[in-house]
Amino acid sequence: MRRAPGGGHLTSGPDAPTLVDRRTSGRRPELSEENAATTGPDPDDAVLLFVGGPLDGRVQIREARHGDPLPTVTHVHLHGGPKVVHRYDLEPIADGVGVYNLRPPVRRPARDESVAD
Repeated sequence: MRRAPGGGHLTSGPDAPTLVDRRTSGRRPELSEENAATTGPDPDDAVLLFVGGPLDGRVQIREARHGDPLPTVTHVHLHGGPKVVHRYDLEPIADGVGVYNLRPPVRRPARDESVAD
């Protein structure tokens, strides 16, 4: 058994190597149909649909314990170039159901660097 970064041990299973932490001793939580059925959505949870932009079609379940959905969601995409920012505004449809619509981009006039302030 090889040492992994952080002090765990690398073990290999039938599909791929996994990292087993010493504190858990390789135990995994059991998932059964009974456990899965009890962790379903609560009737007070909000169902939110994203329309437009990079999150188009995504459905999010916001648990009631987190409070009401936010009026605006900001999505920032980081990549090799400049960051790309999209904002979504909440449109409540019914109690516990809402749609986040992509906010149109704001066009700011380009600053003319050749003119002194």
